[in-house]
Amino acid sequence: MPIRLIVHGGAWNIPEDQQEAHVFGVRKAVAAAWPLLQDGASALDVVEEAVKHLEADTTLDAGRGAFLNSQGEIELDAMIMDGRNLNFGAVAAVQNLLHPVSVARRLMESKEFRMLVGRGAQDFAKREGFTQLDPQALLTERELAFYDKIREDASFQSKAPFGPLPGDTVGAVAMDIHGQLAAATSTGGTPRKWPGRVGDSPIPGAGAYADNECGAASTTGWGESIIKILLAKTVTDFENQGHNAHKAAAMGIAILAKKVSGLGGVITIDRRGNYGWARTPPKMAFAYWDTERETIEAAISV
Repeated sequence: MPIRLIVHGGAWNIPEDQQEAHVFGVRKAVAAAWPLLQDGASALDVVEEAVKHLEADTTLDAGRGAFLNSQGEIELDAMIMDGRNLNFGAVAAVQNLLHPVSVARRLMESKEFRMLVGRGAQDFAKREGFTQLDPQALLTERELAFYDKIREDASFQSKAPFGPLPGDTVGAVAMDIHGQLAAATSTGGTPRKWPGRVGDSPIPGAGAYADNECGAASTTGWGESIIKILLAKTVTDFENQGHNAHKAAAMGIAILAKKVSGLGGVITIDRRGNYGWARTPPKMAFAYWDTERETIEAAISV
C-alpha cells in the first residue's frame, strides 16, 4: 500500500507576517514523522508523533503557545483514532501538559474508558506518569499580550479568530504500509473561552475520524459549527460513497457553510491513498509528503 501523511496547522485569516512560521511548523512536523512511516511505523504512531511536533511549536494554538481562557489559564483538548477498529481516545480541558495527544493515545489503549475531561483527565495523566508542567511553561509572550488586549473587551467574541485573529487547531492523518489509517487532532481552543468549554477537536466524528473502509480526516475551525455536522465523519462518509479525498473534503466544507454557516477546514486521506483538503476561512496551513516528487509540499491554502 502507498504510505501517506498530511498535517494542518489551522484554518483562519493568517496574517502575512505569520505565514512563514506556519508553513515552517507544518513542514517540520511532516519531516519529523515521515521517516517513521518509511521505516514501517503504524499510522497511529505517526499521527501522534506529527501532532506532538505541532503541539511543541509556539506558533500554533496547541500545547505550547495555546490561547488563554477567560480566567487566564490554558486548557487543552485532543483526540486520536484508529481506522482499523474505530478505537479512539480523547481528553478535554486538561492543563499543564505539553502533549495532550499522547494522553489521548494512552487513554485509547486503556481498558477502562475512552474520553476524560478536566480533573479526571488530569488525574489519569498523573497516574500514567505524564510530566505535569508549570503553567508558565506553556505560556508565550504573544498569547499573554493578546489576552491582556482582549480580556476586558466587551465586544470580543470567541469565534473572532476567523477575522484578523489567530485560531490554530492542529492535526494529522496518515496511511501506513499496511493500508491502515489514523487521525489525530489537538487544540488550545478559542481565545478567552469559558473555562471548561469543549470544541470539536476531542469529539469523534467532529474533530477527527478514521475508518479503513472509508478514509480518515482531521478538522480545524469554529468547533461549535463543526460539531453540528460532524465534519470529519461527513467527509469520510462521502469517501465511502466513492468520492475521492479532494471531492469529499470540498463536499463536507460546502455542507458546513450551507447548513450551519460554519467556519472550518479539513484534511483527509481516502482509502485509496488520495489526499484532500478544503476550508472556509481565508487561509489554512498544511503540509504533506508528495510521493511522486519525493518531497514535502507545504503551503498556505488561499
